[in-house]
Amino acid sequence: MLNFQRTYILPFKFSIPNYISIHLEKVKPASRFLKFLRRYLFLLLLRQKNLEIFEILAEHKKILWINVSAPSLGDSLMDLSSRTILKNKTLDLFTDTKNSTLYQNDEFFNNIYTTINDLTITSYDLIILDSFSSRTIKIKAKVAPRTLFVGMFGFFNGPEVNRILFSFHQMNSLLNYSMTEKEITAKAQNSLTISNKDQKIVKSIIPDKFIAISLGGEWEYKSYQKWKEVLSELFFDNSSLNVVFVGSINATALSRDMLKHFPDNQILNFTSRLSFNQTAEVIRHSEVFLCCDGGLMHAATALNATIVSLFARLTPEMLVTKKTHVFSLYDKENVNNISSSAVISKYYEATSFFDNHP
Repeated sequence: MLNFQRTYILPFKFSIPNYISIHLEKVKPASRFLKFLRRYLFLLLLRQKNLEIFEILAEHKKILWINVSAPSLGDSLMDLSSRTILKNKTLDLFTDTKNSTLYQNDEFFNNIYTTINDLTITSYDLIILDSFSSRTIKIKAKVAPRTLFVGMFGFFNGPEVNRILFSFHQMNSLLNYSMTEKEITAKAQNSLTISNKDQKIVKSIIPDKFIAISLGGEWEYKSYQKWKEVLSELFFDNSSLNVVFVGSINATALSRDMLKHFPDNQILNFTSRLSFNQTAEVIRHSEVFLCCDGGLMHAATALNATIVSLFARLTPEMLVTKKTHVFSLYDKENVNNISSSAVISKYYEATSFFDNHP
């Protein structure tokens, strides 16, 4: 009766890359049901269950999207990618402080909120919930207790999916399938708006021609340790090459070590020196961006950069779409199992693409 299968059945009529079968093998039915039941009862307890609808209508002109379940910048970009379909709506966002910086100058979000107090004075025609997690439901019940809502992931929880395609297909479902599957494939892509101020800052500090390399990483299995070997070969092949290092604070030590081994007049080290959006703008201007799967890779796909990306555990099909220029390398366990020669070979493949698609 409760239909707890919704925790692992895609909520739209099209299939996308997913690991649902792996999830079903690993997680016992009882565990899936109990997680569903907790969320279902929480919706009832906070008097929200009867407010759920399954379509975004023309009269839903002012919409608040609550997105607090995505823990990383990359997940946030993927989960909110389908906002581009809602151009005809007035769209606001409530999200974590860290993720909010991505959208301060966004083309599609009108206002960005990070505290509940800022929202209690605003009324909406509809709320979009990222999931039915207890945190999301609490926020919804606090800021708009009687407003109708739709769910993106809803009860769906556990299986890994291509989050960009999930976002687009679920939004399309909520809009009564206004687009065909072919049209979604042509549109599905991350979106990121760079302010005019950040564009001017970046333009003033980058060389005319360069490649960018993202160093470091939050997870060891997604942090490549062979960039020195890659760069040695690239400088051997092209002694006039210009390189820009990018990355967050976890790349600082590695970038300093790299600088000891290569011509300092041909390398700019921007690790932990620019904002995320400014770094994304640097990447946009690069001829090729070398990286591992992470937030900067997802930003690069939003800006149509030419990318060589290393993936581990999750295949490239789970993380990017056909609309992006990603030349991928994959290992099922750890990116460091990928040889430097394989990276260099893929780099020249990407360079050829850049030269033919300026």
